[in-house]
Amino acid sequence: MDFSQDHFALFGLPRRYALDEAQLGRLYHEIQARVHPDKHVNLSAAEQRLAMQWTTRVNEAYQVLRQPLSRAKYLLSLAGVDVDRGREMSGEFLTQQMELRETVAEARAAGDVARLEVLHGRLKRELAQEYAKLAAALEADLGSNSQAAPAVKLLRQLMFQEKLLHEIDDALAAAEA
Repeated sequence: MDFSQDHFALFGLPRRYALDEAQLGRLYHEIQARVHPDKHVNLSAAEQRLAMQWTTRVNEAYQVLRQPLSRAKYLLSLAGVDVDRGREMSGEFLTQQMELRETVAEARAAGDVARLEVLHGRLKRELAQEYAKLAAALEADLGSNSQAAPAVKLLRQLMFQEKLLHEIDDALAAAEA
């Protein structure tokens, strides 16, 4: 195996956002079965360290590729796009996020499970639409700045929205406890 391979090449997958998660899981388990240190206990200490490095590398690659946001960020980085540079967001989007967070906080304080569930469902639908837009932007030619900019904007928005979804999940768990 070659340590210089990107995560997609490591699993023999094409470098694209859309992927078969079940296939990724199968490939992950196949590779782990070959490289896991437990399979190499009779080898030299150096070979055992190498097996440990491979296991770590495969685990890291799998964690990145199985998560849609981290996979998108990784794809953009492979295309030379610095997602962390220039974090400007539209004022309208940020205002909407602040208002939603306030609504979640109020519903949480009131123990309003029904309201939290409505917010959760609404956000899940919005996320599905935004992920579809992100997939389309990423599948387009990333070599063009006109294509990378929409993908970066969507990625940043999705990061905010995913965090809000976790806040709603936490609020629901607290209200139902």
